[in-house]
Amino acid sequence: MAVRIKHAVTTALLAASHLALAAPVQPVVVNTASPAVGGLLQTIFALTAVLALLAVLAWCMKRFGPRSHMGTVPVKLVGALSLGGRERIMVVEVGKQWIVVGAAPGRVNALATMPAQATGPDLATLAEHQSPATSFGDWLKQTIEKRNAK
Repeated sequence: MAVRIKHAVTTALLAASHLALAAPVQPVVVNTASPAVGGLLQTIFALTAVLALLAVLAWCMKRFGPRSHMGTVPVKLVGALSLGGRERIMVVEVGKQWIVVGAAPGRVNALATMPAQATGPDLATLAEHQSPATSFGDWLKQTIEKRNAK
């Protein structure tokens, strides 16, 4: 019986090999570029659509978004004085009132309030001071003149 099974298997293998040799061998062509290119194009199109949608929404928010309505109270800077590199004192006119404001990095403090006064070209300055020197030589000359005047 083992001889019969061995003979049947050998015959089947010979028949299969004979059929395989008789059939013409055709090369298998696998088109791998098409799915990858299609997926890449689909991804690029989706990204472009999302970016275009964001741009349209940003434009709509800028055009039709919330607006502040501050047309009733005019705010005007009357004068300012620099105290240092980053500190300033400013006089701001709000309606019929002046507010003296101290401004420093990260802080703005109301120092005083007073009724608005008539402003002219010289009244808008906070303090009388000389024009700043244009060069170190001019500054040194002004400083020496101030010391000699005392």
